[in-house]
Amino acid sequence: MASGPDIGDIAPDVTLTTPDGGTLTLSQTRGRPLVLYFYPKDDTPGCTREAQDFSSLKPAFDAADIGVIGVSKDTPAKHGKFAAKHGLTIDLASDEDGSVCEAFGTWIEKSLYGRQYMGIDRATFLIDRDGRIAKIWRKVKVPGHAEQVLAAAEALPQG
Repeated sequence: MASGPDIGDIAPDVTLTTPDGGTLTLSQTRGRPLVLYFYPKDDTPGCTREAQDFSSLKPAFDAADIGVIGVSKDTPAKHGKFAAKHGLTIDLASDEDGSVCEAFGTWIEKSLYGRQYMGIDRATFLIDRDGRIAKIWRKVKVPGHAEQVLAAAEALPQG
């Protein structure tokens, strides 16, 4: 079981690097719900599909005043290329030093063909307008996931 925040906890107040090289601290997003999803790597099949799915639903997230940020350890420059190549409309943020992944418990030991390595657990956190974790999805399977997150986000209590 990954460590990290549980449902009902205040989300860790981490600082993300935006594609333009700026920073965003999670507490700055309070007042509106936020979907923070972690994915292993830009431009791989599952990660591309997940980003495209969230991008296709961005108008619905926007209509419900819900922010969406995808996080990986890729550089801001790589995020910019990834977004441009695939026409992504959601925000992407970099966690090059892994501190955000550590805070959310998404930096885990994985196994591929019997080889152990450290990597990002595909996970999504729905954070309410007060900065509390409302729902957590771990070991995410991409098909249908963005739709599940949108439905849960839309069901959050208003104001």
